[in-house]
Amino acid sequence: MHQSLYLDKLIVPGFGHVEVVETSSSTNAELVAAVRSDPAAWPAPSALIAEHQTAGKGRAGRSWETPARAGLTVSVLLRPRVPVGALGWLPLLAGLAVVRTVSDGGVTAAVKWPNDVLLPAVDTVAGLGLYRKVAGILAEVVPEPPGADRTAPGVVLGIGLNVSQSAAELPVPTATSLALAGYPRPDRTDVLVRLLGEVHAVVRRWEQAGGDAAAAGLLDEYTAVSSTLGTRVRAELAGGAGVLEGVASGLDESGALVVRLDSGEERTVTAGDVWHLR
Repeated sequence: MHQSLYLDKLIVPGFGHVEVVETSSSTNAELVAAVRSDPAAWPAPSALIAEHQTAGKGRAGRSWETPARAGLTVSVLLRPRVPVGALGWLPLLAGLAVVRTVSDGGVTAAVKWPNDVLLPAVDTVAGLGLYRKVAGILAEVVPEPPGADRTAPGVVLGIGLNVSQSAAELPVPTATSLALAGYPRPDRTDVLVRLLGEVHAVVRRWEQAGGDAAAAGLLDEYTAVSSTLGTRVRAELAGGAGVLEGVASGLDESGALVVRLDSGEERTVTAGDVWHLR
């Protein structure tokens, strides 16, 4: 059964503002617009959550919709004080935060570079292996108005997590939900509070290390739960820039994926679709 969020339980230490709306076409788009219109009302970190999102924004312009009160659609405003070149780590850190959140409930999850969180499946799914997708992530820089005085760039981090959907309510057969995976207590409010707390904790560690994920110990944590690293992959580069095939051998300091081709050459993938090969 799908549940409404319990607003009196939405107490998230460290967050300046947490707002829940009944319906949103896209929490990312609405939060970006709200921050540009009235930045003082949205101190970082803040969060906008929708009970029902009708046209969520995915990577590469894709859109998706979830049934009302079945998943979590949340956008978080951050102003990380790190070098701009390190911002590519944000969707990876969000994926790690989701893994830590659902692992609290005894569900084993994995991250797929760059922006998916997966749960184990009993059968092989093309491009995913023995996994199905439970969450997706999208990071967007907030366009600042001319003359804005900001100590760090604003970034909106959108997370969509399937919580109580039945198989019939999933948008694609390669998806799953916490309930379908046997999550023992898929209460959306509890999961949301844990998720926001984990995002805050992970990003703080990263900031305290100056944006160096390795020095913060986050590179090791990410590697330990990655379904991509060490596997053979096919990377379809953004903008039709070509296709690479090889072994995902690591991540660089910006969070980009390093692929070792059969020739031994290493290439860096900063954006694109990455599929796991059998």
